[in-house]
Amino acid sequence: MINSNFCNAKDRSTKTDDFSISLPYSILLVCVLMLSCSAGKVATKEPVLPETHWVGTWATSQQLVEPHNNPPEPGLSNNSLRQIFRISIGGESLRFHFSNEFSKSPVTLKKVAVALSTGGSSVDVSSARILTFAGKPEITMEPGKTVVSDPVAMPVKVRTDLAITIYFGNTSPDVTGHPGSRTTSYIIAGDEVSTADFANAIPTDHWYVIAGADVIAPATAGAVAILGNSITDGRGSGTNKQNRWPDVLAERLLKNPATQHVAVLNHGIGGNCVLRPCLGPSAIDRFESDVIRQRGVRWLIILEGVNDLGQTPSDSVAGMVAEKLIEAYSKMIDKAHQHGIKVYGATILPFGKSFYYADHREAARNRVNEWIRTSGRFDAVIDFDKAMQNPGEPLTLLPDAHTGDYLHPNEKGYVLMAEAVDLRLFE
Repeated sequence: MINSNFCNAKDRSTKTDDFSISLPYSILLVCVLMLSCSAGKVATKEPVLPETHWVGTWATSQQLVEPHNNPPEPGLSNNSLRQIFRISIGGESLRFHFSNEFSKSPVTLKKVAVALSTGGSSVDVSSARILTFAGKPEITMEPGKTVVSDPVAMPVKVRTDLAITIYFGNTSPDVTGHPGSRTTSYIIAGDEVSTADFANAIPTDHWYVIAGADVIAPATAGAVAILGNSITDGRGSGTNKQNRWPDVLAERLLKNPATQHVAVLNHGIGGNCVLRPCLGPSAIDRFESDVIRQRGVRWLIILEGVNDLGQTPSDSVAGMVAEKLIEAYSKMIDKAHQHGIKVYGATILPFGKSFYYADHREAARNRVNEWIRTSGRFDAVIDFDKAMQNPGEPLTLLPDAHTGDYLHPNEKGYVLMAEAVDLRLFE
């Protein structure tokens, strides 16, 4: 039952400073409450509200930021940070996720605004909305916790660049974030949340505490989560170009009428491993938060394992790691299937001539790729190994498609990877 005190309250407006619930939901809520109040003590059942279909439109995986990637001076405490990211699908209302998962001290968000980015550190101030958390503009995230903002009415188109500006109170010396943003953020002293241009700000190519954005979407909409390492995170892509292979895939999906409601969530972490913590928590450990708990996920692509194989010292260890990877993939497939998520296995790219190459590691890579292709455990296979290998030297990447280290694709390589994905998998 709805608390009868609500019926007697004099002022229960749905509007707070610079924030309002979108009109259709406000009307529906008022109608339900009026019916409940008029029923008095006779009412015996709670009203059933239609479920809102939230879908993740952008996300980034969280980790404990390494000290050399921490925020530069003047730091975050009592200062403002503007961060830019590009969503995939659009909508009329959004909400945003923030994380203090790996920090040991509380972090206070005194004021947070979202606005349309107009390039660099500038925003369209007329589009700005102040976010609230349970109706309040300030929130403190305790260590190990994440928070989600209230929904905010803000129409956005597909592949829109948004700017989240946070005015912090006290923050933690150890920072939760995503170092491999490939996108420039801006720090400026004091409360400058409402400032249009952070012209004198200190730039830093990292994200801090922002974790995701959801949009209210049609029932036909869904998201594909991509679990990966630096190749998915975008090492070798252009800073501020938004041209990682998941970005290029998102653009292809949105241009295709049959897949225009499919969002892409990039859960790559540079240096990440499947079986153990390398950089960031292992893929096994973060699977729940980065896949299962993401909103609207209907598909999963797994492209991870090269860092596990690339650090093996011998034949026996490489063989054991290959079998453990296969076990881990199987567990992830089973868990995803339990939640109605289709899982696509991506073969591990060639790394011949890279600092990872050794004959025993190549044998282990082939073992894993053969299982991905032939086991039948995946719902489909995306053969990046085949798409990216040099025909004249199959152990290596295409000569014009990597950064020079024979491990990470370049901007051309990321286009080739995205084009190797069959869009019919998401229809």
